[in-house]
Amino acid sequence: MKEIILPEEFSAVDFYGINDANLEVIRLNFPLLKIVARGHELKVIGEDNEILRFETLFNELLARYRDAGFLDPDYVAGLVKEGDSGIKSEDTQSVGDTIVHGQNGIIVKARTPGQRRMVKSSRSNDVVFAIGPAGTGKTYTAVALAVKALKSKEVRRIILTRPAVEAGESLGFLPGDLKEKIDPYLRPLYDALYDMIPGDKLKSFIENGIIEIAPLAFMRGRTLDNAFVILDEAQNTTRNQLKMFLTRMGPSAKFVLTGDITQIDLPKQMPSGLIHGIELLKEIPGIDFVFLSGSDVVRHKLVKEIINAYSSSQKDSPEN
Repeated sequence: MKEIILPEEFSAVDFYGINDANLEVIRLNFPLLKIVARGHELKVIGEDNEILRFETLFNELLARYRDAGFLDPDYVAGLVKEGDSGIKSEDTQSVGDTIVHGQNGIIVKARTPGQRRMVKSSRSNDVVFAIGPAGTGKTYTAVALAVKALKSKEVRRIILTRPAVEAGESLGFLPGDLKEKIDPYLRPLYDALYDMIPGDKLKSFIENGIIEIAPLAFMRGRTLDNAFVILDEAQNTTRNQLKMFLTRMGPSAKFVLTGDITQIDLPKQMPSGLIHGIELLKEIPGIDFVFLSGSDVVRHKLVKEIINAYSSSQKDSPEN
């Protein structure tokens, strides 16, 4: 028998789910164990090997809840399925493994099945497209992979870029020079880096060109080599821009492209390069596509519901 105590700051009701829905998913997937929950105390009775398997899952659920503030049955079922896939090699060791140690004790991990697929894919492919809705940690995971590659000397530099596409606002009305107008578009990339690299060191890296953050237009005509290169918000590239970006790739480069095809800010008459690229490039060896979903959302628990509501609305729309 094993006794497990939930941290005091956790809500047992949220962790176990409404009407113990999360707990029931766990019980269904651990039929050889007797699992009894009383408040913050959990008793697990059964064979040692099954209890060990349960503890591995439970620690992942604790990490997910700590990050996102909620759990849902779909996520729990997905995590159990991935853990029981039968792959006992290095790939399963990535479940919950640290990608990089950040500032102030932050440990950056792949917290969801989709994020773990990103990590796995990046090991074996030089170009990875990570596609999914807002809040799934696509950009954050990509930046963590880049920082890890830099720290382990797999690459000499990191290049982060975004298309400067207006999302309902006009650049012309923003104050300041070009850099001051562009910086807000790049802010999410800065935010992720500040979590993972001390401020002084990050400033030095940027000043010395070890880390470069620039609009997509600045990539034209260059060869990007010995670098981990991230194109964020790839859904806002045109076909020509995406082609231009991908053909910058040097022999020793690693590319990750992130995007959300439900939030395209291009003019309606202009097709997204990302959507075109998914179909055009899907059969090329060395290029992989990782699709994340609402079950990968790691923001506030309402974000998943918002995404689902908008998805349903778009399906019901006469325009679709």
